[in-house]
Amino acid sequence: MSVPRIRRSALTAACLALATAGAVALPATGAAAAGTDGPLLSYVVNTKANHGQTQKAEREIRAAGGTVVASYQQIGVVIARSADPGFAARLRTSKTVDSVGASRTAGIQAGGIEGGTEGGTEEVAAPAAAAGGAEPLWANQWDMRQIGVDRAHAATLGSRSVVVGVLDSGIDAAHEDLAANVDPRLSASCLSGTPDTSWESWQPTTSSHGTHVAGTIAAAKNGKGIEGIAPGVRLAAVKVVDDGGFIYPEYAICGFVWAAEHHFQVTNNSYYVDPWMFNCADDPDQAAVSEAVRRAVDYSRRNGVLNIAAAGNENIDLAHKTVDVSSPDDTTPGERPIDRNCLDLPAELPGVVAVSAIGAKGDKAYYSSYGLDKVAVAAPGGDSRYQVPDTPDGRGAVLSTLPGNKYGYSSGTSMAAPHAAGVAALLASTHPWAGPDRLRELLVDQADPHACPAGVFDPGGTGLYTATCEGTEQSNGFYGAGVVSAAKAAEGWRN
Repeated sequence: MSVPRIRRSALTAACLALATAGAVALPATGAAAAGTDGPLLSYVVNTKANHGQTQKAEREIRAAGGTVVASYQQIGVVIARSADPGFAARLRTSKTVDSVGASRTAGIQAGGIEGGTEGGTEEVAAPAAAAGGAEPLWANQWDMRQIGVDRAHAATLGSRSVVVGVLDSGIDAAHEDLAANVDPRLSASCLSGTPDTSWESWQPTTSSHGTHVAGTIAAAKNGKGIEGIAPGVRLAAVKVVDDGGFIYPEYAICGFVWAAEHHFQVTNNSYYVDPWMFNCADDPDQAAVSEAVRRAVDYSRRNGVLNIAAAGNENIDLAHKTVDVSSPDDTTPGERPIDRNCLDLPAELPGVVAVSAIGAKGDKAYYSSYGLDKVAVAAPGGDSRYQVPDTPDGRGAVLSTLPGNKYGYSSGTSMAAPHAAGVAALLASTHPWAGPDRLRELLVDQADPHACPAGVFDPGGTGLYTATCEGTEQSNGFYGAGVVSAAKAAEGWRN
């Protein structure tokens, strides 16, 4: 099963707008000065040095027929646009420029944001109350009990000093279970090309994805519907998904820089960077994109941010890649060979915690990608096909918040990653002086080991989703170091 763009639900069919310190936003529209016989594309331009080179690069971009959209001095990356097919080739001859790459294959439409809608999520109604003071829908939150959230909340709900950035499709900040925890001062959109921190810019439009992710991390414990893993922490909505469901490199770069500049402790990234499911080192465009996103991720880590990412919903062994049939997803996908030099961004970047998904029975979800030394930990993502929980409604997907004070089920590594992000938020609360490397170490060390299954994994015995797990009980391709533990994180467990 292939789920493009956002790490979308296994049940569905299927930015530059941040005011960052040191980022110079300039007009994003207008035709290039030189040749204009090609589609208007966006480019990442990486300079040879992080400081003092971006202004030179900006001048050369304009001279080569481009328009500067944003300039990130902190990481030596400039975002540009041009309709000249020779734009990148000319810039690659510059002594200032390290690499240049088109960030998309489809031309930019009017306004720079593509239209489209996302498939639906199964909605449920929240009862008015539940017995014993529990959240009304708690009985159906098998995922929370699986990682010990009930035990965790006996110790802590998390600290208000901790901020988790949800790099996604926006958060409904008026939702009854999220309003108290979304911090508008730290929220923004990364789509328009100019800084936009207005409330409307980072609200969800065509997608409920970000709101669902946010509820898993920090839905309030207020008797309204569900409860999240760390309801005492704050959330920041960073909109990096456009109305077509695309997360182009420039959106993600902007999001990571915003997280760094605004001192988030954790970010959740339930997506892969479009338009290539894997960016390969032997392609100059894809190599430049990988470098630009890597710089942004590394900058955020150096500024105290632990980045969590979904491993993917394609049942691909990331340690033994062979073929990609889904890229580019913004024009016409084609089959191409891939290998270890082709990276899933951001999940395979250094320092990023890649998370695989398990179902209610604790086994790998049939769709979840995996890979020895690729997956760091596993977390509940849901598997309605082969792992049905013993809950009142028997739904094997993950229940969380939806826009408009609604609730619904969805499954995917998109749902697994925010479970890990929520646990990381509890860790940041109980270990307030821990930096991202230490938080990652604690997250991994506290995980409950899960051994590989015997033989070839073949859920349902159909042969459709076979997978082979490599490694030991303490470190393997399906579960990494094991399943994340909210209980240990809240109790201040130390290795």
